[in-house]
Amino acid sequence: MRGADLVGTAPANVRFSSDGRYVYFRWRSPGADTADQDYRAAVAGGSPERLARFAVDTIPMADGTWSPDRTREVVVLKGDLWLVDRRGAKRRLSETAAAESNPGWSGDGRTVFFTREGNAWALDVDGGAERQLTDVRRGPAPKAPTEPTGEKKFLRDQQRELFDFIRRQVAEQRQRADSDTTGRKAVWLPETESVGRFETSPDGRFVLATVTDRPDGTAAAQQVTMPVWVTQTGFVETQQIRTKVGDAQNHQRAVVIDVATGKATWVARDTLKDSAGNGQRETDQVGVGFSPNGRHALVRISSRDFKDAWLVVVDLPSLARREVVHLHDDAWLGVDGFLGPGAWTGWLGDGETAYYASEETGYAHLYVVSAAGGAPRALTSGDWEVQSAALSPDKRTFFLETNEGDWGQVHYYALPVAGGRRIQLTSAEGRQDVVVAPDGATLAVLQSTANHPPELYVQRNQPGAAPRQITESTTPEWRGFSWIKPEIVAIPASDGVQVPARLYRPTRAANHAAVIFVHGAGYLQNVHRWWSSYYREYMFNQLLAARGYTVLDLDYRGSAGHGRAWRTAIYRHMGGRDLDDQVDAARWLVRQMAVDSTRLGIYGGSYGGFITLMALFTKPGVFAAGAALRPVTDWAHYNHGYTARILNQPQEDSVAYRQSSPIYFAQGLTGRLLLCHGLVDDNVHFQDTARLIQRLIELGKQNWDVAVYPVEAHGFRRNDSWTDEYRRILRLFEETIGR
Repeated sequence: MRGADLVGTAPANVRFSSDGRYVYFRWRSPGADTADQDYRAAVAGGSPERLARFAVDTIPMADGTWSPDRTREVVVLKGDLWLVDRRGAKRRLSETAAAESNPGWSGDGRTVFFTREGNAWALDVDGGAERQLTDVRRGPAPKAPTEPTGEKKFLRDQQRELFDFIRRQVAEQRQRADSDTTGRKAVWLPETESVGRFETSPDGRFVLATVTDRPDGTAAAQQVTMPVWVTQTGFVETQQIRTKVGDAQNHQRAVVIDVATGKATWVARDTLKDSAGNGQRETDQVGVGFSPNGRHALVRISSRDFKDAWLVVVDLPSLARREVVHLHDDAWLGVDGFLGPGAWTGWLGDGETAYYASEETGYAHLYVVSAAGGAPRALTSGDWEVQSAALSPDKRTFFLETNEGDWGQVHYYALPVAGGRRIQLTSAEGRQDVVVAPDGATLAVLQSTANHPPELYVQRNQPGAAPRQITESTTPEWRGFSWIKPEIVAIPASDGVQVPARLYRPTRAANHAAVIFVHGAGYLQNVHRWWSSYYREYMFNQLLAARGYTVLDLDYRGSAGHGRAWRTAIYRHMGGRDLDDQVDAARWLVRQMAVDSTRLGIYGGSYGGFITLMALFTKPGVFAAGAALRPVTDWAHYNHGYTARILNQPQEDSVAYRQSSPIYFAQGLTGRLLLCHGLVDDNVHFQDTARLIQRLIELGKQNWDVAVYPVEAHGFRRNDSWTDEYRRILRLFEETIGR
C-alpha cells in the first residue's frame, strides 16, 4: 500500500521538442526523495536529463499549436505566449499580468489568435501589434434613453435646432452607443454567463465562442456543503462541492461573432426535435472550430437527456446553418463526452469535410461527412473499438488507438484520411499510448504490460521499428518480486454471454475460498494485458492468492472496451445485469475452481462498493462477506453528468433510481459487511455512507462494521490510510471465508 514509493512513478505529460531531437516528460526517478520533475531525453540516445522546473528550456512540454506551414509553434508558458521554431529558437510574444490561453494561427501564419480576460485577441507575430477582436461584456446592456415628451421634448428639439455643437454631440453619442472605439457592437452577457472558449477563423473575420450559463435565481442549483474535520485552525471548515443529479445544471450555447461589426449570431435554438420530429429537445451547444479554408464553422449540439447529438455546419459569411449529422441512442450516447470518442470532432485539411465518432454499428468508429451534407462515410469498421483518434499536423493521416484483434490490448495505427488500409505502428504486448514528433519521424510510446507499469520508449514511425527504452520507473524492491500476469478467462453468464475476467490462481495450497474484486470508475476496463489503474488492488489480489484464495476480476456489463451493447446493458438498472455477472462468476468459481460455495467474498470501491452492497443486500447466500469502499448507496445523491445518462433524472424516472439504489434493499443484508469511506470525499460524498449507517441501525442489523478516514477524499492520498483500509479487508476475509 506504499503506492509510488514502492511501485515507482511512470512518465507522464510526454512532449517532443519542436525540432524532434528531444522527448520531454514528467517523471520521478526511482529512489528520488523529491516530487515529480521535468526531464528530457535525446531521441538519438543517452540517459534522461533532469531539468529545472518551468525553465525556458522546458517550453516544448507546453501544449503548442503549429503554424499552417508547420515551421513555428506558439505555446503558453506561465500565462504568456512564446514562439518556438523548428530549430528550437524561442521568442517571447507576450508579457502581461493577465494570462493568455488557447493560441491559434491565421491562415497565412502571420497572426496568432488567443484569449485574454474573456475576449479574443490577435497578435502580429513579426510586428508585435495586438488587436482586440471581440468586446464581450457581462452585466445588463445599457438601455436607450427614454424619449422625452411634452415640454422636455420641446426644449431638447430646440437645442438641436439652434446649436451645431449640440447636433455634433448627439451624432458622436449615437456612434459610441453600445460600441467600442472601432464602431464594433459589444456582446452583453448576463452575470451568470461566461465564455469558456474562443476560436477565430483563419482570416480573422469571425470568432466562434462557447458561452456557459450557470443556474441562477429560483432555478439555482444547490451545491453540497462538505465539512472538513481536520484543519490547521482546529475549527471545522466547509467546502462547496458538486450538485446532485437532477438539479439545475450549467447550460452551453454557441455564438458566431462578426469581428468587424460585433454582431452576435446564436447558432441554434435552445430546443431541437428528434429525428422523428417528436417533441422539443433542450440542448447544449459547443463550438468545435473553423474549417482550414475559413468557409465554415462546426458546432456540436447535444440534447440534455444525452440521447441525441447533432453536428451543425455554419457557412461563412452568410451564416446559413444546416444539420449534417444526427446521432441517437435509446439509452445514452457514448460519443458525447462520456466516452473518449466524444472529443473526436473536427475538420480535414480540405476544409470541406468534417470527421466525428459514432457507435452506429455498436462499436466506436471514425466517420467523415461533407460540409454540404449528404451520407456520412465510415473510415473504420468491425467488432472492435477506436479508442482515440488524432489528425496529423499535415492533416493527411489519422493516428488511431484501437483494440482491433484483441480487446485486451491497445495498439497504434496510421490511417490515410481518405480511408483504406490501416498500418500498425506498435507491436509490443499490452497498451501503447503514443505521441508523434512534430516532423512525424519518431514516436514516443508509453508502453505497459499487466505486470509492469508504463515506461517511455522511442521508435521510428515505421511498422516493426524496434523501440528503445528511455525510463525504468520501478524500484529495485518492487522488481525483486515475481509479479504475475493474471490469466484471462471467459465466464459464461446466465444470458449466454461470455464475460471477460482476470483470474488469480492460488500460488500456494488452495484454501477453497474465493474473492471477487469489482472495479470502480463506472465506465472502465480492467480485464486487459496492460497495467491497471487499480495497481494496489492488483498487488493485494496477489497477496490473497499467496494465502490460498482464488481471485476473480470481471469486466462486468457496463465496463469499457466491449462495445455499445455492453455499455448500455445497465440502462435504468444499475445493480441488475452487472450484478448478475458477479453472481454467475461466483457460481463458475464453485463449479470450475473447486471453491466452497459458502466461502465467497466480494470487494470494491466506488462503483465496486455499490455492487458489493447490492450483492450482500439482494443476493442472499451467494457472498459470505463483502467490503464496500467509498460506495454509492443512493444514486439520487450522485452527480448529474454520470448518473442522468444511465438512470435519467430522479424526478422523471423514480423507478430506475429505486431499483438501482442499495439503500432501498438494506433490510436484505446477509453475510458480513465492512464499510470504508473518507470524510472529505468530494465525489461520492460521505453522506452516502452516513445515510446507509442510519438505515442499518434502524433495521437492527448487526453484522456490519464501518471505518472512516477523516482526511481522505475519494482516492486516498496517504499510504497509512491505504494500509489501514486493506488490513481491515484482509481481516474481514480471513475471519469469514479464509478459515
